[in-house]
Amino acid sequence: MLITSSSNDRIKHARRVREGRERDLIFIEGERLVAECVSSDLTLQACFTAAEPSAAQQALLERMSCPVFQLSESVLESLSDTTSTQGIIVIAERPWPALDQFFAGPAPLILGLDRIQDPGNLGTLVRTAESAGVSGIFSFAGSTDAFSPKTLRSSMGSAFRLPILPDVSGLGTLETCRSRGLKTVVATGDADLLHYDYDWRQPTLLILGNEGRGASPEILQSCDSRVRIPLHAPVESLNVAAAGAAILFEAVRQRR
Repeated sequence: MLITSSSNDRIKHARRVREGRERDLIFIEGERLVAECVSSDLTLQACFTAAEPSAAQQALLERMSCPVFQLSESVLESLSDTTSTQGIIVIAERPWPALDQFFAGPAPLILGLDRIQDPGNLGTLVRTAESAGVSGIFSFAGSTDAFSPKTLRSSMGSAFRLPILPDVSGLGTLETCRSRGLKTVVATGDADLLHYDYDWRQPTLLILGNEGRGASPEILQSCDSRVRIPLHAPVESLNVAAAGAAILFEAVRQRR
């Protein structure tokens, strides 16, 4: 079926998903991300392609079991979230992980994100967390959506595999993790403890704060420990994604 009108009901619905107005659905665009989505066994609701899909896209379509709709070039461009359409878009159900997934293994390492605003930063942190063996991510209320199109492009598929719970209470997350035997640690520039002097071999929730303001005062006061990354003057801080990578891979080094 070829859709030639951007006023088509299916296109309107897909646009609402793209804009984050359908909480249980996510908008996935581009051959690489769609391939990651299919490989991750997400439940697909619909797929939209160009009138003449490429060979690579056709191979992806053969792995799907959802309705496929072909779009005229103008409609595909109007639906795309990128400057130049990538030719294939999927609407999938958002994964909702069970809480027990976060606490698997003898010494889980969990990441808490406190009001991270930039989609590129959050997506990079998701990718870094998966590569560092993090058990899951609690994204506190006020953070950007880990499954928005821009964030998904930065995470490069990691969000499909790594357990992520959005819009959770920061203080509630601390209590949940403590009840499961985890230590709680927050990264802040004024800490006395250096990040490589903390024992990352123990079960830990690491919290990274907002790009400009850091973690909230309530979180800073409630955590068991504070850590900082030593920096050469006159540099006073790192991008939160870079800081997250430095700390998480120190944890990897210790755990190995």
